[in-house]
Amino acid sequence: MNRIPTQQQVERLRKNYPVGTRVVLHSMDDPYAPVPPGTKGTVTYVDDMGQIGVAWDNGSGLSLVPGEDSFSKMSGPEKTKSDHSMSR
Repeated sequence: MNRIPTQQQVERLRKNYPVGTRVVLHSMDDPYAPVPPGTKGTVTYVDDMGQIGVAWDNGSGLSLVPGEDSFSKMSGPEKTKSDHSMSR
């Protein structure tokens, strides 16, 4: 976002992308971004500037900037820290 979002816009982002939501990156508007298209991650926060903090599966912690980066929610249940499947 090139402008400061309103509190209402930030709250809408927080409602649409609660902590634990899984997202997939389509493109990031940053030539030095270490997050390649197709990378999946888990939302960790939405800050007061409307940036969406993501713990990417590749280990990166770069935030998404709505309106600049292209991404979408993944379908299916939201991931939580206690959501670990054990296979034997």
